[in-house]
Amino acid sequence: MLQPARTKYRKAHKGRIHGIARRGELLNFGSYGLKAVQAERIISKQIEAARVALTRHMKRTGKVWLRIFPNIPVSKKPTEVRMGKGKGAPEYWVCRVKPGRIIFEVDGVSEQVAREALYKASAKLPIKTKIISRF
Repeated sequence: MLQPARTKYRKAHKGRIHGIARRGELLNFGSYGLKAVQAERIISKQIEAARVALTRHMKRTGKVWLRIFPNIPVSKKPTEVRMGKGKGAPEYWVCRVKPGRIIFEVDGVSEQVAREALYKASAKLPIKTKIISRF
């Protein structure tokens, strides 16, 4: 699972995701990409599942770029614990994704293979996405 090596603070506020992506909205590396249409928090396990589905369909040919990174800790209290006694321990890591953000980029495979692979990867993510191309 993806997670940062170290962070400034151990726990974070939940926060809200406002607006559209002002960075990471253009293809920089590959010819095809998966672009977010909704705003949502994506868990590191979901990112990894999508990446595995993508690379497996491409049969490890071509190249895949991951354009997001889960750097926000989400804490959770254990089940059947009473209210109070502070905030829970960090449970997993998420990435806040705004609409318009590129999640994956792919290059080195045919358009048909790239589109099918990105479609399979999008099924593993909790947000609506669209497949874009440089051409």
